[in-house]
Amino acid sequence: MEQTAQPKPERRQRIFSGIQPTGIMTLGNYLGAIKNWVALQDEYDCVYSVVNMHAITVRQDPKALRENTLAALALVMACGIDPEKSVLFIQSHVKTHAELSWVLSCNTQFGELSRMTQFKDKSAKHPENVNAGLFTYPVLMAADILLYQADLVPVGIDQKQHLELARNIAQRFNGVYGNVFTLPDGYIPKLAAKVMSLQEPTKKMSKSDDNPKAFIGILDKPETIVKKFRSAVTDSEAEVVCREGKDGINNLLAIYSAVTGRDFPAIEAEFAGRGYGDFKTAVGEAVAETLRPVREQFDRYMADKAFLEECYRKGAARAEAISQRTLDKVYKKIGFLAK
Repeated sequence: MEQTAQPKPERRQRIFSGIQPTGIMTLGNYLGAIKNWVALQDEYDCVYSVVNMHAITVRQDPKALRENTLAALALVMACGIDPEKSVLFIQSHVKTHAELSWVLSCNTQFGELSRMTQFKDKSAKHPENVNAGLFTYPVLMAADILLYQADLVPVGIDQKQHLELARNIAQRFNGVYGNVFTLPDGYIPKLAAKVMSLQEPTKKMSKSDDNPKAFIGILDKPETIVKKFRSAVTDSEAEVVCREGKDGINNLLAIYSAVTGRDFPAIEAEFAGRGYGDFKTAVGEAVAETLRPVREQFDRYMADKAFLEECYRKGAARAEAISQRTLDKVYKKIGFLAK
């Protein structure tokens, strides 16, 4: 009896994204990025990295960098990134990133890097250390993406320029040496909450804000979270409704909707005729409850350093196996002798 050939399973598109080990992850990072990373694991072939090599463009305390790198790994896992489903690794553990970055640097124009707005911004913030790495780190970012032949890269507005550069470098290399790199596209999540400052709601929530009341850290205690929301800036009205000019309330509505899954009309109906005090407390309590399992899981992971080490070692091995294939093709194309 003849057996019919089974069709090959369709290759899932690959997504690459990275997170810097900054020490603090905000509610904005969680709702705007990490929560979506978790959802993507079921639909895509996901590669996620703690990009500690990018972090050193600004001078770091070595001990703090080691601690923050491990904490960042534990935190993304606590948020729901499964190292069995996704490739999760620490960037400096995979040597191909630095190696490809050099080759790509030799295929990137000085003028292209001069136009990068983040170089100008960071140079202004850190005038005492305007280093070559700060200038060329968009090339390392391109290497991060192109090594894994990523089809998609989740990007915010501030990263679109870097993704365009990665595409330009890949197109130039492919044009000179033949097709090696997949051209990555930006991925815009279906649902991505844009979280603004609790004290200046026209500005994005940021961990670098001088006012600690302006942002919520994922690991903040429940009572701290509720207290910060109670002090959130709103307006002189008393109506919980989404409307132009009500930036503070609009921000709280977006946050409450993101953590409860309820739409704006339902939330507005729930708080009709009630004051801002009730609403701000409800938002704070909902956020605190949403983040509770993340905090608890993070504490469990940080108490088991051996398990975290096992995860990042396995992740690095998987990442190197994938990325080495790309690097080998690149080295052959440009004329490097095989070992």
